[in-house]
This record gives sequence, C-alpha cells and structure tokens, in this order.
Amino acid sequence: MKQIAVVYWSGTGNTEAMAEAVAQGARDAGAKASLFPAVGFDASMMDPYDALAFGCPAMGSESLEAGEFEPMFERCRTKLSGRTIGLFGSYGWGDGEWMRSWEESCVADGAALAADPVICCGAPDEEAAGACAALGAALL
Repeated sequence: MKQIAVVYWSGTGNTEAMAEAVAQGARDAGAKASLFPAVGFDASMMDPYDALAFGCPAMGSESLEAGEFEPMFERCRTKLSGRTIGLFGSYGWGDGEWMRSWEESCVADGAALAADPVICCGAPDEEAAGACAALGAALL
C-alpha cells in the first residue's frame, strides 16, 4: 500500500479542507494517507512516504505563509529531487502567482508533479474539492 503525506498550513480552514480532500482522494484510490499541519512535519519525516502533497494559501503579496510553512518547506526542498509531489492552496486575491512560483521552484528542485496544482478562491466548492481528490489519487 502506498504511503502519502499531506502537509498543510491553514489560517482560515480553507486549505485544511483542501488537505482533507486530497487525503481522502488518496485513500479512495487505495493509499494510506496521513495529514500533518506544517508545524508537525519536517524533512526528516519524508523518507517513509511514496509521495507528498503540500498545501499553503497565498499570503501577503502572493507568497507562502512565512512563520510556519515556509521554514518547514525550505528544509524539505533539499529532499524533493526525484520525489512525486502535489501542490494545493487557497487564495483570496491575485491570480495564482504564488502557486506558479512555487511550482517552478519545486520542478527546479527535481520534484515530479503528479498533477497540476489545485488552487481555489476562498473555501473549496464542490469542483475544487473534486480537483483535490483527483490530486490525491494522482499521487499514487
């Protein structure tokens, strides 16, 4: 059984709801999926997982959350090469620049994206939740 880690930061609950949908999509596809808030995960925990999904909303001028998520993710970046990952997050303004920049940096680090990143404005609606579930399934 494939092991999937879904690591996220959420300030309002929107990205957390997306993380839960990603994890459920992976489970429904036959994987064991574990959810981790960013503060409870670090690079030393990556090795047992066949794939990882990272979720973070857009903050400030379309950047990753700087207090907890970004420091954790920067440490994980050193172990992305050759790994299958997924990216997701919510936003309230802008056009998704934070996700495009994040995706580019992950690909430059050697990660293989299982599917296109999933973004949604505000709380995930049925379409966004379905896209998150499909992302979780694609991680297998």
